[in-house]
Amino acid sequence: MRVGTFVLAAQFPGQGQGEALHRAVRSAEIAEEAGLDSVWLAEHHFVPYGVCPSAVTLAALLLGRTRRIRVGTAVSVLPTVHPVALGEQAALLHLTSGGRFSLGVGRGGPWVDLEVFGAGLAAYESGFPESLDLLLRWLREPSVGAGSERFAFREVPVVPRPGELIGGPEQGPEVVVACTSPGSVRLAAERGLPMLLGMHCGDEQKAEMVALWRRCALEAGHAPEEVTGAAHVSAGVAQIAESAADAAETLGKAMPGWLRQGLDAHITVDDRVRVMRDPVAYTEMLCGLHPVGPPELAADRLAATAERTGITRFALLVEGSGDLAATEENVRRLGADVLPLLS
Repeated sequence: MRVGTFVLAAQFPGQGQGEALHRAVRSAEIAEEAGLDSVWLAEHHFVPYGVCPSAVTLAALLLGRTRRIRVGTAVSVLPTVHPVALGEQAALLHLTSGGRFSLGVGRGGPWVDLEVFGAGLAAYESGFPESLDLLLRWLREPSVGAGSERFAFREVPVVPRPGELIGGPEQGPEVVVACTSPGSVRLAAERGLPMLLGMHCGDEQKAEMVALWRRCALEAGHAPEEVTGAAHVSAGVAQIAESAADAAETLGKAMPGWLRQGLDAHITVDDRVRVMRDPVAYTEMLCGLHPVGPPELAADRLAATAERTGITRFALLVEGSGDLAATEENVRRLGADVLPLLS
């Protein structure tokens, strides 16, 4: 079982953006010291929900500051960036880090980001498959050209070639797709790409999505051993304390304010009304689903998710207290007190 952290660089009420980013970097550095497997970095624009606008940029910083831990994006929002530009960055990080980089991509939302970056609503509503396929071609082929209405350019060489990792495998960086609907599950399955499943999903829903992925992957012609060995990632929340009540109280004091401030700041590109979750109810739901409580309870919940879904990779939000010292302690306890119970 591989346990990692999920870093949003969340800006809690009363905090500055630099403070949120400092906590994000420190939590990643502590994760390596604590023996965790990975760090997954979120990307958001123009909202305090998360103040990291470029997950690949922050990944580059963290890969330079660490030596062992895997660093991934969760996710790079594909509709707002050119797939070739993202592919070049991914190849660069893959090669210079010795293969420690994972590229998580997602569709994002219908936010004003699409207007600011000139992508348009169509890039979100229907353009994700085309962008994903162009990205995959860039990461797998020696040269790439395109002739669609959206992407049209002559064939050019791929530089640097992601498959030229010295002493490593010939394939390029791992690509993971954030999946929130049956359509996105089928998209990932047809391409044989593992899924990143959100922290709002319980074990039953995640198990259903994994089962659908397997059926679609087999129908698409992927080998059974490839299908059964897919390394999906389950996102969640972790808060380690002496009791479940103590852990829930810590999150209950901080997370609703952050969620309310962060989610309310989202603006849709076409001014459509979006109904956001109730912050208190959402926090309570997350506490009930994920490793929130003493180490034994946390380990049991992770093991139960693995048994029910078959997923053995986890990306856990550890900054839910909003406090730097508490976040560092939370990460250390995850490594020192929870990991040994899972082995």
